[in-house]
Amino acid sequence: MHPHTLPLPEEMLLGQFIPLHYHFNMLRDQSRMLPFREAIERMVPEGGRVLELGGGTGVLSWFAAQQAAKVWCVERNPALVRAARSFLAKNPGGERVEVVHADAMTYLPPEPVDVVICEMLHVALIREKQLEVLTAFKEAYVRKFGPRLPAFIPDATLLGVQLLEQDFSFCGYVAPVPLFEPPGRHETSRTLAEPQIYRTISYDAALPEDFAWESQFTIEQAGTLNALGFLTNNFLAFVLEEGRGIQWPMNQLILPLAEPMEVSAGETISVRLNYRAGCPLEELQQALSVERKQQAVPFRRAA
Repeated sequence: MHPHTLPLPEEMLLGQFIPLHYHFNMLRDQSRMLPFREAIERMVPEGGRVLELGGGTGVLSWFAAQQAAKVWCVERNPALVRAARSFLAKNPGGERVEVVHADAMTYLPPEPVDVVICEMLHVALIREKQLEVLTAFKEAYVRKFGPRLPAFIPDATLLGVQLLEQDFSFCGYVAPVPLFEPPGRHETSRTLAEPQIYRTISYDAALPEDFAWESQFTIEQAGTLNALGFLTNNFLAFVLEEGRGIQWPMNQLILPLAEPMEVSAGETISVRLNYRAGCPLEELQQALSVERKQQAVPFRRAA
């Protein structure tokens, strides 16, 4: 077998193992931590049972343990299992969390649970296995415990895309590479058309295996269309009495186009997507189609 065809070690497979230092960065990310803490506080009943699939350092399970009587925290990476057990032992309520060294794709708790937490999320739902894991879990859970499913955190995810003129110059060196930028507007990019939602996912409903979508955008300002921006907003829970959702908008993924094009205001651009949930970044890049829509030539009657 050619060495380049050998399977990668498990610790290098994103979606199965996220490197430990990534998890430490997540602990510092207040835009992620605070919404999850609020959602878990609101969703977990006092004395309830909670399952976390892909528990990482155990912090979300610890949030749940402040109200739950029992939390099962499932993690496949042995280094993270050791880390989570060590950290939970240092925090009050951590004794109510059982860190289970198992594969989230196949694990079931020993009894029904009230809430399932699963944060195997990546922008555009690529790379990680959120949908695959939850589909397998729901099917197995219903077979074992009956049709009543637990509540899920997140509750829903919205996926969107927008047309961008992106500055790919780094200290004068032009390098069109994928970028991850915080939500919102940035000096280095211009939005050329209104963003569009291409999929809304409710985790208590049937989950898609892929994303096939096509739509047209009307250019609002002239520029160089050289990138697509992928937007991912997770609704962790809904506070109905206040009419709001607890949201976690993820960093925007900016993908350069192979062939930039000059566009004018009023012009129509067609965008097609067709990629598998959990696929590598490279597959998403290859699955994009951005085309200038030919404008119809008006018919004129001969004089």
